[in-house]
Amino acid sequence: MSNGRYRFYTADVFTNRRFSGNPLAVFPDAEDLTTHEMQRIANEFNLSETVFVLPPREAKHTKRLRIFTPHHELPFAGHPTVGTAVVLASTGEMACDTPEMSAIFEEGIGPIPITIQTAAGQATYAQFSVAQLPAFGPPAPPPEAVAAALSLTVDDLELYTTPIQTASCGVPFMYVPVRHLTAVERVRVNQTAFNQLPKSEWTSQLYVYTRETVTPDADVHARMFAPLLGVGEDPATGSAASSLAGVLALTASPSSGTLHWRIEQGFEMQRPSLIDVEADMQDGVISAVRVGGQAVLISQGEMFVRYSDFE
Repeated sequence: MSNGRYRFYTADVFTNRRFSGNPLAVFPDAEDLTTHEMQRIANEFNLSETVFVLPPREAKHTKRLRIFTPHHELPFAGHPTVGTAVVLASTGEMACDTPEMSAIFEEGIGPIPITIQTAAGQATYAQFSVAQLPAFGPPAPPPEAVAAALSLTVDDLELYTTPIQTASCGVPFMYVPVRHLTAVERVRVNQTAFNQLPKSEWTSQLYVYTRETVTPDADVHARMFAPLLGVGEDPATGSAASSLAGVLALTASPSSGTLHWRIEQGFEMQRPSLIDVEADMQDGVISAVRVGGQAVLISQGEMFVRYSDFE
């Protein structure tokens, strides 16, 4: 800390256009801030996530990230990982003198390898490898209850090819397949029905998706709702995209090789986002998952912090 002044940057992530994608705030030098202060600052920004960058615990790693929603700290998140990499490489916080560079971020789930692409000294794209491969959770609640929580009917759900699944690469989500784009577009969280779902970390974040898309290059159209984390709807969710690879791989062909998907999200919020996902498969088993996307800088500034502000 320098006289109570902390530098920050904001960026839009999973987009190459400003005022699209998922906004992110990054504090590149947050070593003096306490956990309580970080949480209060994240609540002040009121973005889906705010990142506080610290020196790594291990010298072979590049930076340590702490990631906060307005209400909670997360062990891992995708758009903060991609966005922080682009921000730090573009602002000189990390060396950026080759067309492609590598870094390792320490996050709550473990070390995250990341590759950053640059052009004319500016980072433009980042791709990370997940520290935890997709793992499936407990059975989902009955389809009728899930549909009601989303203001849908069971007939709106696509249950013939893929059931409702719970899955995680460090942050758990419930994946709800829907038949048609029009049904996804009319989803609204019914708070009364949502409160009646079994209280579990696996049911608190609802990821709704369909194979019908808005853009011709996309493979999946998605929306994500996490009201318990203070996120009514998220414009782009990289952590959910990573474990979606596990869900989609259940019905994917071929069973070996590298599978690719492009996920579009945030269109209903007027924040269009595109997320690239890759999964390496061997005889039907996933051996690696990578998530990537573009990001653009939006702003920089200083926050004035006094200890008395948090008393």
